[in-house]
Amino acid sequence: MYESSTVIETLLPGNNLLSALRGSDLDMLRPHLRALQSPSNTVLYDPGQNVQTVYFPCHRTLVSFLVSTEEGSGVEALLVGREGAVGGIVSHGNLPAFAKIAIQTGGDLLALPVNALDEAKQRSRAVENLFSRYADCLVAQMFQTAACNAAHSIEQRTAKWISAAIERSGSNEVPLTQERLAAMLGVGRSYISRVIGTFKRDGTLAVRRGHLVVKDEERLKGRACSCHEIVKHHFDTVLKGVYPES
Repeated sequence: MYESSTVIETLLPGNNLLSALRGSDLDMLRPHLRALQSPSNTVLYDPGQNVQTVYFPCHRTLVSFLVSTEEGSGVEALLVGREGAVGGIVSHGNLPAFAKIAIQTGGDLLALPVNALDEAKQRSRAVENLFSRYADCLVAQMFQTAACNAAHSIEQRTAKWISAAIERSGSNEVPLTQERLAAMLGVGRSYISRVIGTFKRDGTLAVRRGHLVVKDEERLKGRACSCHEIVKHHFDTVLKGVYPES
């Protein structure tokens, strides 16, 4: 962790949700922000833990909401990057987290006490409106994820997830093992291995130790279902300019 007003000012443009606030509204939050740097797999919240801090991923940082299964694996329900925030978006804090929230791709975050955000919502309708609209986008993403998991093939879902990750991070390389990807998608490792093998053979992906590298983004999108595009469209309708441009 590091504390520096200069670092905070450098990170602020790295989160699109915070960047959407007007100067006076952002000024209410600025004194309460802390700059953090967390590696991959850092757990921000465990299920049942009281939520007291809002985290804003910056730049390439990605955060996953993981729902535990009876087998003990964590299936991903949401992926959040620079377009958003996690923890205490709707509630007034001190309510238990339902899912595990963990850093998927390590990097920079800005942390804000939930009570500071709630106070800003009470003082500014613009702040309240922005976070209400973002909460709507999160719900839409959850609905679409549930439908996607039920209706689409493993290949489509794999391509969709990787496409979403590279768009949010702005990098064509995702630090993720095939085993981890299989767990998040709720499928067996052998299925993911076959899909990744197909992507490698047709030049869509390359694999380095612990990393997936996108070689042909358009081909990857062509293999994906339309769920990610539907979520992006909803973001564009409700919060235009907040979702990262590809």
